[in-house]
Parts: sequence; structure tokens; C-alpha cells
Amino acid sequence: MELYGLFLFAISFLTMAMIYAVASLGVNINWGFTGLFNVGVAGFFAVGAYSSAVLTAPESPNHIGGFGLPIPVGIIVAMILAGLVAWPVGKICLRLRSDYLAIATIGIAEILRLTFRNYQPVGGGPFGVNNVPRPFEGLPGPWDQVAFLLLVIVIVALVLFLLQRAWKAPWGRVLRAIRENEEAAAAAGKDVEKFRLQAFILGSILMGLFGAMMVHYVKIISPEGTEPLLVTFLPWVMLIVGGAGNNNGAVLGAILVWGLWTLTELLSGWLPDEWALRIGYLRIFLIGLLLQIVLQKFPRGLIPERPPTVFRD
Repeated sequence: MELYGLFLFAISFLTMAMIYAVASLGVNINWGFTGLFNVGVAGFFAVGAYSSAVLTAPESPNHIGGFGLPIPVGIIVAMILAGLVAWPVGKICLRLRSDYLAIATIGIAEILRLTFRNYQPVGGGPFGVNNVPRPFEGLPGPWDQVAFLLLVIVIVALVLFLLQRAWKAPWGRVLRAIRENEEAAAAAGKDVEKFRLQAFILGSILMGLFGAMMVHYVKIISPEGTEPLLVTFLPWVMLIVGGAGNNNGAVLGAILVWGLWTLTELLSGWLPDEWALRIGYLRIFLIGLLLQIVLQKFPRGLIPERPPTVFRD
């Protein structure tokens, strides 16, 4: 039974780590590829999570929807809606730079989060959306969880493959040029605003996918599930630890940081009661400590961005 419990724990851990890897890859498109300081992940996560939940969940008196649509339809619509929301946000905010862009994006993310929290017909208000279907839940345990994990791994592998191709393509080279020297890229005839907007929308689509995958795994979305600590701070730490500008580093950072986050939860069972109540603060301390160690020893992350290969005759 102990081995079976460890097996279930490993499946749960890997599933959550891979779901967070999608968020880390989305942040990498914004920051690692283009240098966009977008800290509004929670907003696009909420758009993806709530839209997919409402479309696929059964009918409920707490919110609109209950359409019971197939899960793939909900996920695709979640990604589309996240991209559509990102377009006007990007048109308005991408003219700002650095810390001003961060302030603007986090402000818009809070507006989106609070809309879902307080306007009950859209997202169920404080009750959230319950009974969200999970793929393969009709299979006997633990094969339902194994099948879902394999699905998540396939999605992450596909996203990673496409982003690797984009990174090496002319589109990716233009984004890196904009990140390094925006004026020089514009002088070379590149439409800087257009490319920045494309990167912002693509990253937001992955954040919406992150929300949709999460809600179909935990089967519920509530205001507490969209807290910036969980869906903005953690993906950013994952990317920084793994290595901004490196897609493989983004995935590695997701696994390591989620492992540390999970470890603190396991430790809570061994701590005295007075310390177990403070486990949330211990988590933040350990994540911050890990971030400081990585920044001191590996300032560019564990797997830093590789410079482009220069071919010479």
C-alpha cells in the first residue's frame, strides 16, 4: 500500500509540474523571448479556467453556462478567449516599459480576477464553478490519473516543440533582437509594436491553456484558485530558476520549484501544530531562499539561454 501511495503521489506531482510548465513557457515567451515584464498571469489564467469550466460543467444555479460541451472544445475556447482579451490589453499596455508595464498588467489581471469573483452570473462569485469534468475520469483508478498525466505530457511536449521551432525561426530572432535593442530592430525595418503584441498574445494564450488544464485537473475553480501567489509568482520563479530564454529551462524550473512547494506540504505533517499552521509562510521563505541561491550561483538560471550559433565559411 505504501508503494501504491507513492505511485499516486508521483502521478499527482508530475501532473501539476507539467501543468505549471505550460505557464512557465508562456512567461518565457513574454520575458525570455521578448523582454516583456508581464505579471498579469493570474488574469489570463482566470479567463482560461473560468471559460473552460463554464462551457464544460453541468448546469448550475450559481452561474451561467452549464453547457456540458466536450472538454477539448472548452480548452480551445479558453485559449481563444485568453488571446482575444490579450489583444486590447497589449495594444494599451505594450507602449509602456519595464516596471510601468508590470504595474499595468497586474492591475488589469486584478480587474479580471475581481470580476469573476464578484459577478456571480459569470463565474459563480465566491462559490466558483464546481463539478468540472476531467478527461478519462470514467476509467478505473489509477488509470484515469495516468491517462490524464500522459495527456498533459503530450500537450507540454507539443508546446515545447512548437516554441523550439519558433525560437530558431526568423520570428524568434526578431523577438530576441527587440529584447536586446529595440531601436536597432526598428532601424532594421522590423515592426516592433507588431512583434511585441504577437509575443504578448501568444504568451497569454498559453496562460489561458494553463488555466484550462488546471481547472480540468482539480475539477473546481474559485476565487482562491486565482491568487497571484499561485498562478503568477510561482510561474515567474520557475522561469527564473530554470533559465529565462531557454524553453527546456522553463520546464526544468517548473519541476524543481513545484517539487520544493510540494516538499513543504509533506513536511507539514511532521511539524508541531503551531508550526504546521505557519506552513504557508515557510513555503514562501523556502521559495525565496531557492531563488536567492540560484541567482547568486546561476544568475542566468540552471539552463541559461544559449547564444545563437554563428556559421562561418
